[in-house]
Amino acid sequence: MRVDLNADLGETVDGMPTADDDAMFAVISSANVACGGHAGDAASMRASVERAIRFGVAVGAHPSYDDRENFGRVARSPEPGELRASVTAQLSALVAAGADLRYVKPHGALYHAVTADPRQAEAVASAVADQSSWLGRALPLLGLTGAIAEAAASADLPFVQEAFLDRGYTARGTLVPRGQPGDLVHDPDAVADRALRLVRDGEVDTVDGARVCVDAASLCLHGDTPTAVAMARAVRAALDGAGIEVRAPW
Repeated sequence: MRVDLNADLGETVDGMPTADDDAMFAVISSANVACGGHAGDAASMRASVERAIRFGVAVGAHPSYDDRENFGRVARSPEPGELRASVTAQLSALVAAGADLRYVKPHGALYHAVTADPRQAEAVASAVADQSSWLGRALPLLGLTGAIAEAAASADLPFVQEAFLDRGYTARGTLVPRGQPGDLVHDPDAVADRALRLVRDGEVDTVDGARVCVDAASLCLHGDTPTAVAMARAVRAALDGAGIEVRAPW
């Protein structure tokens, strides 16, 4: 058995990091690097690229709405052309910082929008397809199933489904919106147990006590939560201890 372990990193705001990136890069296999939309700048992107090389971690782009004020977590409805141009600029910025770009995962409100809104999903997939053409290889999209998976297929891009270790799930298999009861999981032991169940059984408990099936090839932790490092280390120890190989699929 093997699985990818990814984290949202490089999320520097006004020159200040929001996570312990060194500690997180040491235990993950893929890093979703902020590339200027909600956080991150040229210096933080270069630093993330350097860490990725040092720790042998795959680099993915983590584009967002152009919304640094709200950390990209407020829903928006940009015109498709505007969104496509914005995502293209963010991907290009990360490549310009030296990244060997392997995949793309939208951030925050954009991440949720592209699961439900075909127009936004198509705009993001088109931007990724443009970058893929420039790089000479198809960049996979990482996310939840929905409109983005369909848009990826239409654009001849691979799609990889992920599951969240530190977010609450509803009975519909969606994430509990931030700010609602059960939205976040902070306990390292709980997320380690969840990781093992997801890999072995393909299921996760919901906030109301039910279970939903999740067929995920990648597991995500958010780097900016207070217990992120402890959770990441607990997950990695649990996976290693169970003989589950942690490796990027890109």
